[in-house]
Amino acid sequence: MTRTPSPGSHHDVPAAKRWRLGEAPWRGDDRDAVPPSMRLIIDNDFSGDPDDLFQLVHHLLSPSVEIRAIVASHLRPGDGMDPSDHTATNAELVARDVFARMGLESTGIIHRGSEVALEDDSTPRDTPAARAIIAEAMREDTDLPLVVAAGGGLTDVASAYLLEPAIASRMSLIWIGGPEHDGLAVPPPNAMPIEYNLLIDVVAAQVLFDAPDLEIWQIPRDVYRQCLVSETELRFRVAKAGPLGRYLYDEVRAIMGVIRELGMPAFETYALGDSPLVLLTALRSLFEPDSSSSVYVEKATPQITDEGAYRPVRGTRPMRVYTHVDVRLMFEDFYLKLQEFEDWRGR
Repeated sequence: MTRTPSPGSHHDVPAAKRWRLGEAPWRGDDRDAVPPSMRLIIDNDFSGDPDDLFQLVHHLLSPSVEIRAIVASHLRPGDGMDPSDHTATNAELVARDVFARMGLESTGIIHRGSEVALEDDSTPRDTPAARAIIAEAMREDTDLPLVVAAGGGLTDVASAYLLEPAIASRMSLIWIGGPEHDGLAVPPPNAMPIEYNLLIDVVAAQVLFDAPDLEIWQIPRDVYRQCLVSETELRFRVAKAGPLGRYLYDEVRAIMGVIRELGMPAFETYALGDSPLVLLTALRSLFEPDSSSSVYVEKATPQITDEGAYRPVRGTRPMRVYTHVDVRLMFEDFYLKLQEFEDWRGR
């Protein structure tokens, strides 16, 4: 549903307000106060729900993560958010457009993923995105840990693993997706039979949950649905924060308008469900670093069935399943970083 820009769209950002990753000119004398604590690969379906635009902007404005690659991934065929057959291409256009709007010149880190899901659990989709994941995971010249933060389907991460299984022990995966776990939460009313992000590529999720050396932190559906902001909040904290904020707000309002036109129940909130990817990476605690303001349980990693459910497996590696995320820290940090960035651009 995110409106796809025309290729080569420009936003006339003055040369003095252009920047590259690793710089943070809006922070002034404090630009070096928070060095990167991890390497990050962002994987998201940017032509779909605009919540990923908020996550992308938030991560780009967060100096404690060193963003090494951005994977523009696909949606499922006929998805109402983007029913085209080239959703990864559209996702790449959207990501490049966000960079242009921000005056960010580091476009070489954006990689297009597969346009289709895995056909089976042994045949990868060999894409530039999958190769970029492998190259970053196999680096020997840095001690910074590598995290893959995925807000959609997992086709390209799974493909990278199938092409080079050694990457599993060299990175961790934080994934927004999957249904509720028994005993922790119940599905929402009229829930999709297979959770939205899992449905994009069930086989890819099966591959990664079965990867014995891969550390997984999961934010399932009941938790990403906690990430609600009100329309009033967006009007006052986002839309008034310069052209970038207005763009983000307008993308959410466009979806609200479609819902209203379809005669569906309309409420005063929107779920920015991909934002925990920022919370669990850039916003960890200073001492004994961890996502200490959010709550999780450890479970033996289950298998995922063809029907999108969990099959318990005894004795498998533990994984984190989050049950609560700190929305105050997550959203207040975003609002302030957005305002600080736009204040610098307006000077």
